[in-house]
Amino acid sequence: MFWYQQLPRNGLKLVVSTSTWSHNSYEDGYSEAKFEVNRKSTDYSLMTIKNVTPKDEATYFCAASDH
Repeated sequence: MFWYQQLPRNGLKLVVSTSTWSHNSYEDGYSEAKFEVNRKSTDYSLMTIKNVTPKDEATYFCAASDH
C-alpha cells in the first residue's frame, strides 16, 4: 500500500509504502514521527498525521498494489 501527499498546485509525492510482510518505508523528508501508518490487514491501512500545522495542508491518497 502506498500513501501520497498532493500539496496545493503540485503533483503527487510518495510519503510511505507499506506491506504486511515488511516495515514501513518512508521517502526522504518524511518520517514515522510525523506520518504514522498502521496496517492491521491486507485491506486496511490508516495514516495519522501528528502535530498538524498549516504546512500539512494537502490532499492525501492511498493506493494499493495487488502482486
